[in-house]
Amino acid sequence: MAGRGAGDDDGSGRREPAYHKRRRTPRSDWQFPVLTDMGFRPEQQRLFVIIATVAGVLVAAGAFVAVVSSLGTYSPERQITASVLGPDAAVPQVFHGWNSPKLFNPVTERAKDPKALTEKEVFSQKGLAVSKKLKLKLVAKQLDADCSTALWGERLHELTSNAGCTQVARGLYASSDGRYVGQYTLLNLKDGKSASELVESLKTLYRGGWARPLTSSKAAFPPGGYSEAGGYALGHYVGLVWLGRLDGTEPTAKDDFVSLTLALRGAEKAVYRRVVAITGPSS
Repeated sequence: MAGRGAGDDDGSGRREPAYHKRRRTPRSDWQFPVLTDMGFRPEQQRLFVIIATVAGVLVAAGAFVAVVSSLGTYSPERQITASVLGPDAAVPQVFHGWNSPKLFNPVTERAKDPKALTEKEVFSQKGLAVSKKLKLKLVAKQLDADCSTALWGERLHELTSNAGCTQVARGLYASSDGRYVGQYTLLNLKDGKSASELVESLKTLYRGGWARPLTSSKAAFPPGGYSEAGGYALGHYVGLVWLGRLDGTEPTAKDDFVSLTLALRGAEKAVYRRVVAITGPSS
């Protein structure tokens, strides 16, 4: 007898029900064997995965912040602005530094030149000639035994302290034509090595640490104005020249900053005299 197909009569007048192969329910994208075995439904698994992902991101972010914090902050010295003194502070926009000439070798060690500087010694000249018609007139002067009071900038304070700075002499000058302002600063350090290292450091540090400008009703560096500076190692001394126009604008071809700088360095005659005192006039 031929086999009965699904739905055929079984001889009693009844038709057998048709049997269909069950279709397997497609697995959800959010089903994971381990979670399924643990009894989690697909929607529960999805919620679990989302929570775990968010938690992982937060942990990673926290670890990243911790790593960054452990690295500390980076503040390139050249990029440090005058924020220490305020947004309109007077600081040089340009700086050049020079090593000590052999001429100053006799005063390389302060031990051989122990006598302290005096205001009269450094600023004995009330006027410094730039040309026949132009002079720089001394309008303010100050000598400090505490170098930190004449300088600003944490790093500069640290460097001068390590260099054994015992004196800072500052003189403020105004030009006779009313166009320029200049300041000469002389630092008394322990030796020539310290002086050279300080000048070298100022090549990148000057925007984040510099001499405080003296004040006078006759001349002042304009806040936020343009100015230029130079540093000179002179045995165990460091001389800082700082020049600018009183109106704060940049110099033009008519502004002879070279001659102004040479004139302002007249304050260095005090160091020359000390060299002669040690070596004798014949040197």
